[in-house]
Amino acid sequence: MINGNVALGVLVFYPFVGALIAYALGTKKEAARDYLADFIVVSEFVVAFALLLTNGGSNGTEEAYCFELMKICGMGLHFTMEGFRLVYSTVASFMWMMATILSKEYCKHHAHINRYYLFLLATLGATMGVFLAADLFTMFIFFEIMSLTSYVWVAQEETPHALKAAATYLAVAMIGGLVMLMGIFLLYYEFGGVLAIEELLAASSAYEKSPMILYAAGTCLLVGFGAKAGAFPLHIWLPKAHPVAPAPASALLSGILTKTGVFGILIVSCKLFLGDAKWGGFILGIGVLTMFGGAFLAVLSIDLKRTLACSSMSQIGFILIGIGMQGLLGTENMLAVHGTMLHMVNHSLIKLVLFLAAGVIYMNAHALGLNEIRGFGRKKPLLKIIFLTGALAISGIPLFGGYISKTLLHESIVEYGGGMLLKAVEIVFLVSGGMTLAYMTKLFVAIFVETNADVSKQAAYDSMGIYMNKESGIALTVSALVLFVWGISPHALMGRAAALGESFMNALSEQGAGEAVAYFSLTNLKGALVSIVIGIAIYFLVIRKLLMRQGAYLDRLPKWLDMENLLYRPLLLGFLPTVCGIASRICDSAVDTVVVVLRKTLYRDSPLPYERREGSAFTEVAGKIMNALQICRNRLWGKKNPTHKDFVHMIAFGAEELRESFMIIQRSLSFGLLMFGIGLALTLIYIILL
Repeated sequence: MINGNVALGVLVFYPFVGALIAYALGTKKEAARDYLADFIVVSEFVVAFALLLTNGGSNGTEEAYCFELMKICGMGLHFTMEGFRLVYSTVASFMWMMATILSKEYCKHHAHINRYYLFLLATLGATMGVFLAADLFTMFIFFEIMSLTSYVWVAQEETPHALKAAATYLAVAMIGGLVMLMGIFLLYYEFGGVLAIEELLAASSAYEKSPMILYAAGTCLLVGFGAKAGAFPLHIWLPKAHPVAPAPASALLSGILTKTGVFGILIVSCKLFLGDAKWGGFILGIGVLTMFGGAFLAVLSIDLKRTLACSSMSQIGFILIGIGMQGLLGTENMLAVHGTMLHMVNHSLIKLVLFLAAGVIYMNAHALGLNEIRGFGRKKPLLKIIFLTGALAISGIPLFGGYISKTLLHESIVEYGGGMLLKAVEIVFLVSGGMTLAYMTKLFVAIFVETNADVSKQAAYDSMGIYMNKESGIALTVSALVLFVWGISPHALMGRAAALGESFMNALSEQGAGEAVAYFSLTNLKGALVSIVIGIAIYFLVIRKLLMRQGAYLDRLPKWLDMENLLYRPLLLGFLPTVCGIASRICDSAVDTVVVVLRKTLYRDSPLPYERREGSAFTEVAGKIMNALQICRNRLWGKKNPTHKDFVHMIAFGAEELRESFMIIQRSLSFGLLMFGIGLALTLIYIILL
């Protein structure tokens, strides 16, 4: 049974149907498949954008803004629409549209393109299912579908590095999903079957048992969602998956799929633990480690897409700081709510621009190392402006979107105060912002300012006339233009989008942050200026002095500093199997020992007056008669050649063989009768039809 607004169902299931049609069409006509894929993502964006324009003010509780498929997967699938979901459905569909348009040129000479389009569109439907899910059960189903379909993106090239990275990605996603499911089960049990996202806040407020049970459930959910978001210490897939995945897929992995994890963390933090200072402090700590760790790895990286992947980890840390500050600020969380919302959108749009630009570079240079692609963009002004737009935005430069959201996050830290601990968080925040500027400057200078050490390669780069077709150029230009217009409209666009997220994140301040914060006041510009100065210092004193030698970028990251090989693989493949194996053997031996002792003592079998050894009463009587006749024979006329056969056993064994033979015959007869019945039925049908 179907209830509600069908448009929501279209957003979720239309891409799945389109994926199957595109795959079937691609086996015959590849060009037609490409145009069909473009049509699917464009129409998906049109529907999402239309819903945003017409229903942006909905609170998501009316039936007109819900969609249900009853009796599916037992509990049914439920979807809903409100401000936050509308914004991210629109952002996701826009990014998919641009990434799909670029995919046509990017994948032109690649293998398994049909498979790529199948899972590209299927992942769109799964992602929409996550963002529009009205309950945790529906969200979990589409979350797992999304993990499986996006796995193919990482493994697309089927190189050893790609397959290993895909295995890591899938392992993190599946383990995280199972832990998440444990949390959902626990909440389902404790809340009496309540899994609707909008009912979690009331259920948690009325919960009277130990809060540790809720913390346990919340931690399980955090593991699953944090793994997808790329939060420390579950970030291990990010630096490995992005370099091997196709650039359009990397843009979606970084810009959208990580946000599904953040979306889940928001549900836990804003619905289960709203205003909980302990939980907020915990998320804040994870955010600080993720933010600084990602920026540190990005500074050391000399691979374009790996640097952008580590940057994604760092920016997720900024977002987690906003979520943590919401918990700490309690009833005055408006600044943190707006900062979180806007930095999520900013990061999505920024990574779309940067990864698509990286895709254009890889299409032509067939390399991603900074020493190999050095000087590629010196004479490519359009690509230079596009990349610079993303670089300035993510670095928090005033007049660009990243500055607005980082200012709000910074102000939320300052507003809370909190003594030396929060002062240290503020310092790490500013330093991480400076590191962002430093590694983005490194990328921009290497690609668009410096010249390649190989003169012939530089000449080839400079002589490139057309380095991307019109469709790819439109995709990059529109993406950069949207990012630029979005950034210079802090009140007209960004403020409205932030306001749409207030209801979902339960903003509690009476006054809106967009009006309360003077973004370009001297105080706020001072914070940005501090990060800029730190970034310049890191670039010239660390990157140019310590991470370069004779004009070449050096890979200073220790090979052993890999948490997957250093911690997770030894733990999951070595330590745990060994410990569990030893424990199992000890328990097995102990249980066997206890069973034997009990059988010999308390539970000793009571001797029956007579227990037949084998066979039936008939075979036993017949055997005993034959044994008696054998004894008579041996005593009377067989003294010279006596026989000593056990006829009781022989007759019992013969009877058992005869029984088994009859069973075989019966089974064969049954099979024959079955075949005869089928044949007779077919004959009768044939006669009737004639």
